[in-house]
Amino acid sequence: MEIEIATIGGYEEVGRQMTAVRAGDDIVVFDMGLNLSKVLIHDNIRTEEMRSLDLIDMGAIPDDRVMSELDGEVQAIVPTHGHLDHIGAISKLAHRYDAPIVATPFTRELVDEEVHDESEYVVNNDLISMEAGESMQIGERCELEFVNVTHSIIDAINPVLHTPEGSVVYGLDKRVDHTPVIGDPIDMKRFREIGREDGGVLCYIEDCTNANRKGRTPSEAVARRQLRDVMRSIEDWDGGIVATTFSSHIARVKSIVEFAQDIGREPVLLGRSMEQYSGTAARLDGLDIGFPDDLGMYGHRKSVDRAFKRIMNEGKEKFLPVVTGHQGEPRAMLTRMGRGETPFELTDGDKVIFSARVIPEPTNEGQRYQSEKLLGMQGARIYDDVHVSGHLRQEGHYQMLDALQPQHVIPAHQDMKGFSGYVDLAGNKGYDLGRDLHVTSNGNTIQLV
Repeated sequence: MEIEIATIGGYEEVGRQMTAVRAGDDIVVFDMGLNLSKVLIHDNIRTEEMRSLDLIDMGAIPDDRVMSELDGEVQAIVPTHGHLDHIGAISKLAHRYDAPIVATPFTRELVDEEVHDESEYVVNNDLISMEAGESMQIGERCELEFVNVTHSIIDAINPVLHTPEGSVVYGLDKRVDHTPVIGDPIDMKRFREIGREDGGVLCYIEDCTNANRKGRTPSEAVARRQLRDVMRSIEDWDGGIVATTFSSHIARVKSIVEFAQDIGREPVLLGRSMEQYSGTAARLDGLDIGFPDDLGMYGHRKSVDRAFKRIMNEGKEKFLPVVTGHQGEPRAMLTRMGRGETPFELTDGDKVIFSARVIPEPTNEGQRYQSEKLLGMQGARIYDDVHVSGHLRQEGHYQMLDALQPQHVIPAHQDMKGFSGYVDLAGNKGYDLGRDLHVTSNGNTIQLV
């Protein structure tokens, strides 16, 4: 059986992930993501109203025209998790393919919301839920399996396409976390089994976000302890305390909410994406998030401003707003607070906790710098980088290569500079560039069999 990999998006940057695997006449597409920084650099762009070709020309979504070079039919579109750099282009591209979208339940709900918000295209692809540990048939000779992984969003998986020539493991995005705050630990046992099955692993496609960083990525339990320590240290402050984190990071939001209550403050979630992700998680059957029943979540501008007015009227010392804006996004809540555009008044000594690090990309770094300066000009004190990453560092990469023992490796989710650390460590494991280690770019195809 011929096996071919199309590296469509995410092989020259962090964002707009998309990869297609052709096994004989059957094709499975992994991820259809958005490069959000290419959108944020423009003022007042609404992607839901834009044509796909315009977004492709901007570099915001994958250029999937290389798919016409693959001789087969798409059988499934498989987003690995609910981050926008993995699902943000589904509403623009999925309708081109007569194939179902197969995802874990939480990811499926987020995809459904993306599709519902789309105003330019009608996306009628079936949405199918599949849990980690389950499989489905692809064509007559292949099988798609979901393996549970831990990341900075719940319900993440690494999909595995089992073919007669061996398995293709799509390894975006994860960390090796044995003590997650929500959900099950990463299923390393299953990865080791897949690496030792008949045929083994033909190809491993790996996220290289932290491949230049030594050591291992700490567990989410470590970030939870950091948060508890910071929030306990300021529990006697009688002014404002504000926290910001990734809206999609449900485990982190859960920790902030719990510790806010522990120090006698009422947590309130503010911002459109904060309401979207946490509200979806709270409503979904089978997810035991543990949010308080009366937790306030407000996304629309007017309802957010009403919540801010209530906080100011009743006393900032009684509340802890959890807001969007950890990357300094121009329209996010924290940025508006820094510009003095909300009823919430920052005063000298108020605390702002960034439970997120800056995504290493010039647009984000510039916006975050500006946001912190604006907050500081109003007297806010910054607690920075109370966070652990959702991506493997070097020791985690070694662990995955030992478990899977792949014949071929394709680095992904970075630019050429970001690939360098992974090329070095894969070389230490005996892989050679151009032979079985394939550093590639967007729009290429790699024939493995």
